[in-house]
Amino acid sequence: METIFALASAPGKAGVAVVRISGPRAFVAVEKLCGSIPSSRGLRKIQDLDGSLIDEAFVIVFRDGKSFTGEDVVELHLHGSVAIVSSVLRLLSEQDGLRQAEAGEFTRRAMLNGRLDLAQVEGLADLVEAETEAQRKQAIRVFSGHLGERVDRWRAKLVRAAALVEATIDFVDEDVPVDVYPEVRTLLSEVHSEVTKEADGVRIAERVRQGFEVAIVGAPNVGKSTLLNRLAGREAAITSDIAGTTRDVIEVRMDLDGLPVTFLDTAGLRESTDIVEGIGIERGKQRAEQADVRIHLLLDGDSPLLEVQKEDIVAFAKSDLSEASGFSISARTGRGIDELVSKVSSILKGRTASIGTAMRERHRTSLVGGARALDIALDQLSQGDPIPDILAEDIRAAILRLDSLVGRVDVEDLLDEIFSSFCIGK
Repeated sequence: METIFALASAPGKAGVAVVRISGPRAFVAVEKLCGSIPSSRGLRKIQDLDGSLIDEAFVIVFRDGKSFTGEDVVELHLHGSVAIVSSVLRLLSEQDGLRQAEAGEFTRRAMLNGRLDLAQVEGLADLVEAETEAQRKQAIRVFSGHLGERVDRWRAKLVRAAALVEATIDFVDEDVPVDVYPEVRTLLSEVHSEVTKEADGVRIAERVRQGFEVAIVGAPNVGKSTLLNRLAGREAAITSDIAGTTRDVIEVRMDLDGLPVTFLDTAGLRESTDIVEGIGIERGKQRAEQADVRIHLLLDGDSPLLEVQKEDIVAFAKSDLSEASGFSISARTGRGIDELVSKVSSILKGRTASIGTAMRERHRTSLVGGARALDIALDQLSQGDPIPDILAEDIRAAILRLDSLVGRVDVEDLLDEIFSSFCIGK
């Protein structure tokens, strides 16, 4: 492979800037810059072609097979001056056999060299993007290889089952010395149960990764925008006594006890002759229906204007003006707000209890495909006297679908899209 280099830390002025070099000419490149290369780490002076000093860098050496990419890697820890970084990158670009790395190319090489599987690559991408504690924990589980370990365990059981079935083919014209099908059925049932459970948890895992949505719904002037502003701690939405002030969905994203949550302020629900307001009301209804939780704000004596779904919250607003018989809040004074936030947090945390390790729609598709192949195989076994060749092929189909989770097969078309989401230098 070519030797690549890039700034691996954030661009701009900083205390320290890290330039990463990976490939067969990494050590040669640093020797040309510094005159010598340390055995593992050490200070070295970087000089320009005319011998003038550019910087004194802390140089760290990673040998082939013991680096992030699996290749020879050198990291130059420079003083974080834009001018210093530019000069070093210029000198590297002028060397034969070196080129600027593309987005995600270091991580791509790590996968191609067997240092990471595809699921770990996706976990690393999510780890870099993580904004909340829940997102960090979820991403680190995948990046640590937990999904790959599960796939390996499933694969071992399915390979054992396929081997038992294929062994019967050798005895097609005579009695099989041992009835292998009870063990095959047990192995397939165990994997099917685990794979199905993992697939069921993907949708919630995706919500943690992308963020939950909580819609505030109710009639005009019930206090939806005031509640949103109270939750946000700022004037995110315009508040007014004039009905119909909110005409579009206003979003405020926040970290709620480690979970990424977007609160939605929707247009007041009512019949309106105003075309623009009518569009806003319809959009608000659609977003509210798609949200994970709805907060139905009511005034004393009112009823919800949308269907109250399971785990929705019904709250009586403006408790500072009138006392209602149910759960009441006042966005103006703050009464009941902490309890409301606690209710939302409790509901969302309860939903995350079913999260496994798989966390993307691609994962769910592979898991469902594997489970479907196992369904067919188990159906054959349940009917009695299965055809060994067909049964073995169904088991192999399940293995292939599960192998695609970690990039062993059928993922080439995904690689460019996945690595394009990485920054240069990662």
